[in-house]
Amino acid sequence: MRIAIASLLLAMTLPLGTAAETISTAPTFTEFNLPAPNSRPSAITTGPDGALWFTEAAGKIGRITTQGIITEFQIKGGGILHSIITGPDGALWFTEFTSKKIGRIPPTATPENLQLIEFTVPGSVGPLGITTGPDGAMWFTKAGGGKIGRITTAGVVTEFTIPAAKSGEITTGPDGVLWFTYARGKIGRITTAGAVTEFAIPPENSSPSGLTTGPDGALWFTEPVNGTIERITTDGRITEFALPNPYAEPWGISTGPDGALWFTEASCIREKGSRCTVGNKVGRITTTGLIAEFAIPSDRSGAHSITNGPDGALWFTEYYGSRIGRLALP
Repeated sequence: MRIAIASLLLAMTLPLGTAAETISTAPTFTEFNLPAPNSRPSAITTGPDGALWFTEAAGKIGRITTQGIITEFQIKGGGILHSIITGPDGALWFTEFTSKKIGRIPPTATPENLQLIEFTVPGSVGPLGITTGPDGAMWFTKAGGGKIGRITTAGVVTEFTIPAAKSGEITTGPDGVLWFTYARGKIGRITTAGAVTEFAIPPENSSPSGLTTGPDGALWFTEPVNGTIERITTDGRITEFALPNPYAEPWGISTGPDGALWFTEASCIREKGSRCTVGNKVGRITTTGLIAEFAIPSDRSGAHSITNGPDGALWFTEYYGSRIGRLALP
């Protein structure tokens, strides 16, 4: 159900640049309630069928059309589902953290006929991030065990050892290799042959979260602990951009249709008001570092993942609000 529409430019934190770098009119938000109040939607991606697909911590896969029609698919065994992508075979692939599996359903799935195939991941730790690699297979991270995994569309799993135990998000970089986040203080790079390179992120307590390839040939990631958006070149040079408030908790990040990077802010801090004034926003940063933030209409949303939709809008999950949000550019 559609619940709110609002347009609010909350803050421009750096001087205005060229017209191509800034937007003079605020975007429009629309929010859609999920059927259950504790669904906790997490990752979201555009499917091959022109709809958005997302995971729910409550053990479901969700689908929402650009008109806001929602369908949910209960995954047997339930448990926490984490990341989701469209695979090279045109199916939706997702990580089942609790069940320690990777699942596959085609876009033709129905609640009565999931056409679900599951593949068990080796070891005692479940998978987290997943992405399509440059080699036609999917690559995934694990919450422990010091491994990065590769799974073919036939379900054949290979694992590669990495120096640190925990890894988080993963994406294919502009250099044709896989890049991933560590739980503490580093970004990793792994070739399809398994060769790993690490890059330290200052300061020492950094904990990178969302990760994406930017339109400028670099990778961009969020750093929620210190409230920064960061850029890393393929040779490891890092540039940091501080948000107006270090407690905003930037989380997901994606390149938008306007050539800027868009990110979510998951925090909810109240300062002399009845609603969140720090966090609870969607932010925009240009490749030159100009930042704007836009308040989400509903309070305490817990904005999480964000992606480009097939309709030219940005779509994002509201983890604590159990909603799917849409942000239309002016």
